[in-house]
Amino acid sequence: MFFTKHRQLIRWIIIIASFGIISLILWNTYVFFQKFKAEERRKMETWSYAQSDFLKSFKNGLDTEVNNVTTFIITDSTSTTPMILVSPEGEISSFNNLDTLGIKKVNSFLKKKQIQFNKENNPIPLSYFNNKSKKEEAIGTLYYGNSPLLNKLKYYPLALLLIIFLFGAVVYFFYRSSKIATQNKLWSGMAKETAHQIGTPLSSLMGWTEILKEENTNPEYIKEIEKDIHRLQTITERFSKIGSIPTLEKTDIVAETQEAYDYLKTRSSKLINFSIETPEHPIFVNLNTQLYGWTIENLVKNAIDAMKGKGDLQLSITQLEQQVKITVIDTGKGINKNEFNSIFEPGYTTKKRGWGLGLSLAKRIVEDFHNGRIKVLNSEIGKGTTMQISLKTI
Repeated sequence: MFFTKHRQLIRWIIIIASFGIISLILWNTYVFFQKFKAEERRKMETWSYAQSDFLKSFKNGLDTEVNNVTTFIITDSTSTTPMILVSPEGEISSFNNLDTLGIKKVNSFLKKKQIQFNKENNPIPLSYFNNKSKKEEAIGTLYYGNSPLLNKLKYYPLALLLIIFLFGAVVYFFYRSSKIATQNKLWSGMAKETAHQIGTPLSSLMGWTEILKEENTNPEYIKEIEKDIHRLQTITERFSKIGSIPTLEKTDIVAETQEAYDYLKTRSSKLINFSIETPEHPIFVNLNTQLYGWTIENLVKNAIDAMKGKGDLQLSITQLEQQVKITVIDTGKGINKNEFNSIFEPGYTTKKRGWGLGLSLAKRIVEDFHNGRIKVLNSEIGKGTTMQISLKTI
């Protein structure tokens, strides 16, 4: 009860706490990186002092046995840090911890490394005090790069952010999928309940139709009423199929399209100039007739709305190899190219009234249930739009 009541607040607390933890981890990683980098700097300075002291002892003729051992120990402690020693004249005199095997132009490779090391760390000048000349003499300059461990540590925050991003994406898509699944269940339940509610007055209408027949009412009136009753039965079947996998049967799509066309033509504005082009032979596909008719009606109604009830509307069916293509062409206001995919998203609508579900349902019926494809074939602002359905033939 508490969670349901304060759900939004709890979500924000979790988000802020997660952000705080991530920031703390990244900050500590940065601080550790800087400390580790400073530690490597001290090691390299110690190495340079040891080298300078060794050379000082050697040049001044002092006992070097102890210094040799000390220098060896210090040098061995820096066995992972890549370094280059450059002479006072600017020439590379030695290098360490750099793999040059298989490199043809070693000197060029070392020059590039020198430039890289100079960007990564400030160079350390080496010198010693010459007792004979009584002055400091330069040995050279030490350029050193980051050790492999430090490089790995440098990319650790990026890896951490990537892992957090992927984890967040998984959580988001799981939450979104769960939410969509819940919404689908809700819509399915509402659709089935609507079909159930329509069933009661529909049965009553069928009864009244029989009574009108016995009263010798004009047969033309009865015929039109029966058409509308059949229409209500079709709508009821459509709603009852939402949320379940529909049954597909081998059907002549030419005949089904013609039937939907005839119904819509008789019940649409006389200002719409309807036309249809179909092959003279049947084309068979695996089809659910109720849902396919619903799709055609949605496309035609959208076309009529786009033309504001006045214009030319054409349906055509063409067969290409193992596919049949059904196109609906109107002379309406057209669609911007960047909206070709958006119009199929649930809730998208340009009308003042409407749920924006017609094309979304059409897409689901064609692509999810019939393994076909529906798309905006082409459209031009102010001239019209061509919608196309593609289905496999059998």
